[in-house]
Amino acid sequence: MSTEESIRNADTAEPPEPEAVPETAPPVGSPRRRLLRTVGLIAVAAVIGLVGGTAVGYGIQADREPTALPPLNQPGLAYPAKPLPKGQEPAPLSAKEDHQAKAQGDLRKLLVPKPAGAESDGEDGWQSLSGYVNGFTRPDGALEFQLDQGIRRIATRAWRVGEYRRVEIELVQYRPTSANGALEHTTGQQGIAISDGKSGSFGEPVKGSGNGRYFLFPVEREPGYMDYYAARAFIQRGDIAITILMSDTKKITENEIRSLAERQLGRL
Repeated sequence: MSTEESIRNADTAEPPEPEAVPETAPPVGSPRRRLLRTVGLIAVAAVIGLVGGTAVGYGIQADREPTALPPLNQPGLAYPAKPLPKGQEPAPLSAKEDHQAKAQGDLRKLLVPKPAGAESDGEDGWQSLSGYVNGFTRPDGALEFQLDQGIRRIATRAWRVGEYRRVEIELVQYRPTSANGALEHTTGQQGIAISDGKSGSFGEPVKGSGNGRYFLFPVEREPGYMDYYAARAFIQRGDIAITILMSDTKKITENEIRSLAERQLGRL
């Protein structure tokens, strides 16, 4: 067969039939795409169900009648319904019974008096705020803290017994608008006494104080110096913070610091 006949026969030949697709062939399309479409439909249905359920719940609650609250249980009031007749009113508290009257009076009179034979050693009476904060390691920080706490006034008394026994008591009063001033002061000083580790304990409670504690510190010894003993007490009574400092070159007994703390607390 010539070349021309081959080309002519190729032009006139019918195209071959396509191969039949077997019945068991997998369907056309991506399985991953169908899976994502199914998950999306489920998520949309869940959101619609949640929104619809919430709306129906609000609708049911809105249609209900409001439930009345139970009555308050007040069978009787503590104070009389009518003022008492003249002459039958209760007598006002005496200064001894009214602790607030004591605190508002002369704070210096509430300080424990110095023992007989003791000599004054330092300020005795009112103390200035500047003089008070100068006793702290950081006077500027102490001044800012005390002003923030609402410090009002300070009464102090210090004395010396013998050659080396020294005692100092401070009554620091805070303003009524700063109810936590005395408490913050007392707990802060107690925290310092505990954290420095010198007392070796968390202190002992002062009887009748609620939160007061006293501390006995171990002796401090250095070559060329006399022994140094110290005891502290920190008590809060209303808006007044009590600080008691005791030092000596001889041992201070637990009874000495405890009894002094209880006596000072008793005067408030």
